[in-house]
Amino acid sequence: MIPHRPRHIVTCVSWLILSSFIAIPASAEVVRFELERVEAFAGGESFGEAGPYQRVIGRVFYEIDPSLRQNGVLVDLEHCRTNERGRVEFTGEFDILAPVDLGRSNGAVFYDVNNRGNKLALRMFNEGGGGNNPLTREDAGNGFLMRQGYIVVWSGWDGELLPGNGRLRLTAPVARPEGGPITGLVRCEIVPTQDVTRCDVNWANHGSYRPTQDGLENATLTHRERPGDPRVTIPRNEWTLHVTDQSLSYPARSSDDRASQLPRVELELPAGMKQGHIYEVIYEAEDPLVMGVGLAGLRDLIAAFRNGSGEDNPLLVDDGPVVTHAYGFGVSQSGRFLREFLYWGFNEDEAGREVFDGLIPHVAGGGLGSFNHRFAQPTRHVTQHDHHDYPADRFPFSYETQCNPLTGRVDGILRRAEESGTAPIVMHTQSSAEYWTRSGSLPHTDPLGRCDANPPPNVRFFSFGGTQHGPSGFPPTRGDGQNLANPGDYRPFLRALLTAMDRWARDGIPAPPSVMPRIADGTLVDWRQDGTGFPDIPGVTYPEVIQQPSLWDFGPRWEADRIIDRQPPGKCADYRVLAARCDPDGNVLGCLLPPEVAVPVATYTGWNLRRDEAGAANELVSLRGSYIPFPATREQREASDDPRASVEERYGDLETYLTRLEAECRSLVDDGYLLEEDVDRIVARERERVAPVFESFAP
Repeated sequence: MIPHRPRHIVTCVSWLILSSFIAIPASAEVVRFELERVEAFAGGESFGEAGPYQRVIGRVFYEIDPSLRQNGVLVDLEHCRTNERGRVEFTGEFDILAPVDLGRSNGAVFYDVNNRGNKLALRMFNEGGGGNNPLTREDAGNGFLMRQGYIVVWSGWDGELLPGNGRLRLTAPVARPEGGPITGLVRCEIVPTQDVTRCDVNWANHGSYRPTQDGLENATLTHRERPGDPRVTIPRNEWTLHVTDQSLSYPARSSDDRASQLPRVELELPAGMKQGHIYEVIYEAEDPLVMGVGLAGLRDLIAAFRNGSGEDNPLLVDDGPVVTHAYGFGVSQSGRFLREFLYWGFNEDEAGREVFDGLIPHVAGGGLGSFNHRFAQPTRHVTQHDHHDYPADRFPFSYETQCNPLTGRVDGILRRAEESGTAPIVMHTQSSAEYWTRSGSLPHTDPLGRCDANPPPNVRFFSFGGTQHGPSGFPPTRGDGQNLANPGDYRPFLRALLTAMDRWARDGIPAPPSVMPRIADGTLVDWRQDGTGFPDIPGVTYPEVIQQPSLWDFGPRWEADRIIDRQPPGKCADYRVLAARCDPDGNVLGCLLPPEVAVPVATYTGWNLRRDEAGAANELVSLRGSYIPFPATREQREASDDPRASVEERYGDLETYLTRLEAECRSLVDDGYLLEEDVDRIVARERERVAPVFESFAP
């Protein structure tokens, strides 16, 4: 139910007119909004009490004061050009879905941190379209966020992105002191998805820092099949770096656009690069962007919406700001961005106020990111096979303050927020795949995996057992994996948990308790097969590798100044990760299980191994799980010597299976982990998926 909040009704046209004439004092954070267009969403369909929605697109202009305590953590901000007020200027794009009548919203911003410029909220919560131009009824999906009355907001935060395909961008300031350009070593790891002779040194649609002339001449290239293999140098005369100035291809949006536009850098190796192998280019670059302003920009945008600042603020009505609450959600890279946002203290705005009431870092695992250091590369990450030694999976891992046993340093994700009194509700959600490829146990243990963590009362953990990073389609395919990908669907849990977060923030009713495997109860164990108890399933190979992060030596200036001098870094020691214990079917214990995993017709894992044809055989397929169907009948089970009971032996017929599935759904509703509206959806979906199995042995 959307709470009734009487407001002046503002139509699509009057909204723009009103915002143009209200006298709004410019703040030190957001100076102004530039509205480009407003268009109807979902064909003007009405979503319950919230009514019809519209899409508002534009650009936001920021300026921040380098002398303020809240901005002092931004690396290289002091090297940026300032305006006459002594502030650093930058701009970003924004995209908003909001009720045409703002007074019919629930008063809450739902901010979706875009992932490499891409919008994911409608896919994750509405099960709608996944494009960057959300406009149609198909994009609205089941309409969940709209029916709840949320104001959905996206904005550019990543200065590394190249324009195109509706990706939201940030025009980050350049660190360029008067004494000359800043230079430094940049490392780019490349793992081709197919055999090629030429490809970008950064992921597609991301720019790379501009090489100096010396950097072009003396760059190095190495090759190895697996991260632990020795790097083999490829002679400089056998390959070429191509630099394309992307700023010439797109019109400038502001005076700094061309200066801050990173070029596209490509590697050409005529002898060829092999699929799945690791290639690493290191070169000297110049003019680092101050990527950390993406964190500050998010802070200031939400603060402006909550407090009514910024000229032409689109979320104002005639009696002031409409926003009373704000929740943030980020998937994978974007979830790591939210953890970094918390770590650097950005949930406190420049006036000392709390920014977000609640945050959901989703499938972030134990990672932070390459978001706030010199020559930061936000798209870089860490997994078991590729990008293994980038500064993402690093201490602190937990929300509570801990002592790092490898260095003696004391820190925690929420330390600064707790000191400023601005710590929000945190719901850390992750799939089983994060335990294997994203160091997922470390946020809720100590750094050496010896004991469970003791998170503060405003933090919840929800481990969605038997799922992968993002649910696969159905029927699943193998891709690079030896097994079928995992279709286990955690999205209904996200809807229930957001509802619980909103209730907690508004009414003080705590969310349901955390559900994750624990050392204390024996459900979080050594990841090897004799630790997890995973069964010997015919034709299935169990992993002999896992993403286990290390303490890396990035050089003498890393810890204090966030400047990397050593490329590649040196390995000092290892942290320790754990995984969930399994039942006799190979399905995990101690986790919040989707109904189809709790009442299974297959084994659902958080790991999958690379096929020979994909290169680096038996390494983990990044972020992918496995779907290993049970034998359909007893006869099939006995013929294959499969230790798992068959579907026929477990359920007998389809209706018995569906009855048990619905009972599991009802239990989850009673416990607060599932919404009533999702019960029928789940039962209908699984009926369609499993019916062919039961039909195969029906009399």
